[in-house]
Amino acid sequence: MSSDNFQSVLTENRVFPPSDAFVAKARVNADQLSALRAEAAADFRAFWGKFAREELSWETPFQTVLDDSNAPNYRWFHDGTLNASYNCLDRHLATRGDKVAIRYEGEKGDTRNYTYRELHTEVCKLANALKGLGLVKGDRVVLYLPHSAEAVIAMQACARLGITHSVVFGGFSATALRDRIEDTGARVVITADGNQRGGNFIELKKGVDDALALGCPLVEKVVVAKRTTQTVPMAAGRDLWWHELTAAVPATCEPVFVDAEHPLFLLYTSGSTGKPKGIQHCTGGYLLGAMKSAQWVFDLKEDDLFWCTADVGWITGHSYVTYGPLANGATVMIYEGVPTIPDAGRFWKICQDHGVTIFYTAPTAIRALMKSGEEIPNKYDLSKLRLLGSVGEPINPEAWMWYHRVIGKEKLPIVDTWWQTETGSIMMSPIPGATATKPGSCTQPLPGLFADVVDELGDPVSGKTAGGYLVITKPWPSMLRTIWGDNERYKKAYFGQFPARPDGSLLYVAGDSTHRDEDGYYWILGRVDDVLNVSGHRLGTMEVESALVSHPRVAEAAVVGRPHEIKGEAVCAFVICKGARPTGDEAAALIKELREHVSKEIGPIAKPDDIRLADGLPKTRSGKIMRRLLRSIAKGEEITQDISTLENPAIVEQLAGKA
Repeated sequence: MSSDNFQSVLTENRVFPPSDAFVAKARVNADQLSALRAEAAADFRAFWGKFAREELSWETPFQTVLDDSNAPNYRWFHDGTLNASYNCLDRHLATRGDKVAIRYEGEKGDTRNYTYRELHTEVCKLANALKGLGLVKGDRVVLYLPHSAEAVIAMQACARLGITHSVVFGGFSATALRDRIEDTGARVVITADGNQRGGNFIELKKGVDDALALGCPLVEKVVVAKRTTQTVPMAAGRDLWWHELTAAVPATCEPVFVDAEHPLFLLYTSGSTGKPKGIQHCTGGYLLGAMKSAQWVFDLKEDDLFWCTADVGWITGHSYVTYGPLANGATVMIYEGVPTIPDAGRFWKICQDHGVTIFYTAPTAIRALMKSGEEIPNKYDLSKLRLLGSVGEPINPEAWMWYHRVIGKEKLPIVDTWWQTETGSIMMSPIPGATATKPGSCTQPLPGLFADVVDELGDPVSGKTAGGYLVITKPWPSMLRTIWGDNERYKKAYFGQFPARPDGSLLYVAGDSTHRDEDGYYWILGRVDDVLNVSGHRLGTMEVESALVSHPRVAEAAVVGRPHEIKGEAVCAFVICKGARPTGDEAAALIKELREHVSKEIGPIAKPDDIRLADGLPKTRSGKIMRRLLRSIAKGEEITQDISTLENPAIVEQLAGKA
């Protein structure tokens, strides 16, 4: 693919330097940022080793910072031992025991605070209950929970015992949940009877029951948190109530210290094949990356109330709800609900009522709330806010400016962050007390992280501005360690596209195209593979196609993305039916049925926005689907590509609705 395809068409010349008032109190100013970058450039191993010793509490201090002898299976701090839960909770008890760790609000307005001491107690009690079920270090537990304090408690309880947790987003279907339970080999599932979200009762326990009915023979117990007044069936001998399990156990539990490379969690992300990838993150390096990035990017202070709106089912909820802020002794806000209940002012009311100082959300949410206009947010006192953040996908300049003007009152820094499930923590972002921002740009890599732009051969793209593939040129502590159960896929997917550089270093391929401007600022342009970014969530096209083809009426399907002003990308599916292609009311009924079928198989997030029934797909004579052509059709673009190699060129007219 020519690097010309990655050239940015965005012209954005506005620059917003940090205010003098913010700089005066910032953790990192421009001179300090320059010094950090120079230190990392001189010796990135020593740079990360210093912070690992200073920031983390070790049971056994490490001697080796980075072992790259088996690259790309890098090992960071591997001969040291520590515990993630101890680093997030225990070490704060003496100085922050009575400080609020979690402020929780439910969709109905119910609230609860957990101090560090109270959170520690709840984590220890659940950990003891899990020990009582026979779980030991190295076991896996799947969590299928609402975005709640219970989810954080469960994650921390697993980490306390050296149990590897895998959180599955509560919006995924029973089939998707089953696949993830089976792949992890989990012995226990932790869920809830249900929760209120979007004004509806979400049947989480039923989702687990349905998943287990499809298979999962290794699952021995299901622990159920009671969070509603609904009655749910409980299977005798298998299902156990959380509150009953923890009622009679001790309130203290000694942490199990593990080596730094011990798997802390698995988090499944879609790939370009049908099978989801279990991204494996370790304990020491991941925790360091989440902790330091939270300090640098969010300028964390002792009296901050930090609100990351992401669900714990996604990597953002892991790194900036459960681990990064708590390792720093911060107070985090958790809201278990949607931003439009009872109206589009809910986020701003929470900021006002609780005194949120740092607000970190997705462009999808910003664009949706823009639709309600300025009158609603202007009703609320947002004066406690001092920093805004964006995560999940590139933010378009129009949304950035609305965020800056309406929510930030043209005074607050905006940290537009780029990172991935695989990277574990933020890779590129402004440092709010040091970096002049540009609407739509994630600016530059954080200290100790090294990026580049390369062409289709892996060679650096030179020139005043550069467009091409985004790569990371050196290993970093919070990087994924492997794909669970498939190390060859890990090596091929992330390090196999380009040859090693002359110094032997491997290139991590992010899968994103990027543009780097004359100031060295990066602008992420989108995916270069067949992975969609829908509302900040990555979905594999193959996974959606597989769900469609599992319907008895479907013979073949191809899925692509097209731009969507709210969600970033919309799912567009081209479907070939078995038998004659239906038309009229029959076609409309089938399309509705197929959308619901995908929702059931994968989850509502994957439901296609647009389904087109056709007699065929644009294929080359060798049988390859021309996906670029489908993307053009989905966008409504005029077809200017050469279609002479197609097996059936006439199909293009039909797919475009012209025949």
